[in-house]
Amino acid sequence: MGRHGRRRARPPAGGPLGERRPGPRDRRRGPRVQPRGRRAARGVRPEGGRPPVTLDRARVEAEFAALQGAIYLDAASIGPLPASARAAVQDLDDRRAATHRLRADDFVPLLARARTLAATLLGAAPDEIALATNTSYGLNVAALALPLGPGDVVVLSDGEFPANVYPWLTLEERGVTVEIVPVTPEGWPDEARLLARLRDPRVKVLTVSLVQFHTGWLADLAALSAATRATGTLLVVDAIQGLGHVPVDLGATPVDVLASGAQKWLLSPWGSGFVYVRRDLQPLLRQATGGWTAFAGTDDLGDLCRYERAPRADARRFELLTLPLQAFAGMTRSLELLLALGVPAIGAHVAALCGLVHDWARAKGVRLASPVGDRQAGIVALDVPAAAEAARALRAGGVVASVREGWLRFSPHLYNTPEQLRHALALLERCLA
Repeated sequence: MGRHGRRRARPPAGGPLGERRPGPRDRRRGPRVQPRGRRAARGVRPEGGRPPVTLDRARVEAEFAALQGAIYLDAASIGPLPASARAAVQDLDDRRAATHRLRADDFVPLLARARTLAATLLGAAPDEIALATNTSYGLNVAALALPLGPGDVVVLSDGEFPANVYPWLTLEERGVTVEIVPVTPEGWPDEARLLARLRDPRVKVLTVSLVQFHTGWLADLAALSAATRATGTLLVVDAIQGLGHVPVDLGATPVDVLASGAQKWLLSPWGSGFVYVRRDLQPLLRQATGGWTAFAGTDDLGDLCRYERAPRADARRFELLTLPLQAFAGMTRSLELLLALGVPAIGAHVAALCGLVHDWARAKGVRLASPVGDRQAGIVALDVPAAAEAARALRAGGVVASVREGWLRFSPHLYNTPEQLRHALALLERCLA
């Protein structure tokens, strides 16, 4: 793969490519999926030379005043908390310390508000949202709940973050085949090959990352959605590296399950996140978990011992309570901020910052491990010598970046400025001299 050819190419396990498309009578499929709206086009991202879309800089600076004195370029690892989110967490913790001050709206209404904001972010409905503590939870729900059995095939790309690999590998005990499709020579997902594998009627699930964690490759979600709608394949998305700077509209670009922690680009506390489950799919899924609020009849705290067998009729059937309420108090404030500023505007701002890195790399002859153009997201990976040493030198100079898969990774967000990127690149140039 990409950098030093460290990944071995693995042949597809599910059968040859280029076979004929089976007709309806040939295919043993899982539940047929139907699109909920028209296909969405990929977002158009500005090149590095164009000015960023104007954000409310005064509001951004006030929310992220704690970052003063540092240049934080690592949203892909941990997103800093806005001041409003920190205040919401502290306020709830203060009332928790004096429990007599807790209010009724600290519980059910708070969680309902979090579901509504997550649904708004995705272009979905609140009854399609289950709150979760991390991405892994949502992907495990998908792996355990989808109706998969012996002979079925799950397809994913090499280079996926382990959270989108291990839940599927556990299905091998059920006789499910997990096929890991080799990446391109650049180290990016081979979407042409992934799409070709959908012709195989044994392929029941395609699972992808919206944005690849180490190169910033942006999936063509519209093409993947259209192809899986056409073949009846279930599409599962790990969205943690995209939400917050990549606009997503599941009404226009349907998927079946989408999972995301909120602690990175969504700028929310650890222990907050959500999983989207398409409404029409929910009744067809196994009840993979048994959270006590996942079943009908548990809203009345004065009558809990009826033990009704029927799960809830919405995505809350996949929740495991008790959830960390203070984390979701913070997440609601962070999502309100992101939605108020506008994810398209944030994405354009981030793209312009990444464009400065692209321009610097071309000028200095540094190889980009990330795509440029309509497949770029907010992560820029640089193939520099001794990347770990360079990251340590940058940190000593007040610039925080990270290293993944041997590449130096920059991931700027809405709180960064062009001046900060230029300063960081000048420091990196001195480190490499």
